[in-house]
Amino acid sequence: MAVTELILLQRVDKLGQMGDVVKVKPGFARNFLLPQGRAIRANAHNRDRFERERIQLEAQNLKRREEAERLAERVSGMTVVIIRQAGDSGSLYGSVTPRDIAVAATDAGLAIGRQQVQLDHPIKSLGLTEVRVGLHPEVVIRMTVNVARSPEDAERQARGEASRDVEEDDDDMVELKADIGSSEFNPTS
Repeated sequence: MAVTELILLQRVDKLGQMGDVVKVKPGFARNFLLPQGRAIRANAHNRDRFERERIQLEAQNLKRREEAERLAERVSGMTVVIIRQAGDSGSLYGSVTPRDIAVAATDAGLAIGRQQVQLDHPIKSLGLTEVRVGLHPEVVIRMTVNVARSPEDAERQARGEASRDVEEDDDDMVELKADIGSSEFNPTS
């Protein structure tokens, strides 16, 4: 099995820290690490270049991390609202993706890209969902995504109340049970 040796220029989750020489599959190197500037090929010339520039790279990384930490303090506990159509059971007619969350966060004042939103799986139902946002490889914040049918429903969900449609369904069910129990309701007549 072919592998490619790379020098990491920044921390990469589940792979290593800045300066580590790692062996990865060629596709991962070619399609992700190299184009995004997260690594360089580990040849003699690049090793020398990295050692010469290491102090500068570490200083730049530290500066970006401090900026990300300051931003994380300002936006901690942020909630974004996404309005979507959904069925009676609360399942969406589609899903909320990292791109949708990034757009909603940018509209709310936090400029992030879809690559920074870390979703385990797409959101496919109404309600509150906690997602991770990577501001820096070493700084991750938690953001609440409130998916609702309308802004009013979003406010109710944020307060922890049930959706209005659910309450109306419950009221209809109580009335139906009352009709069934009363003498006025006779399905055989």
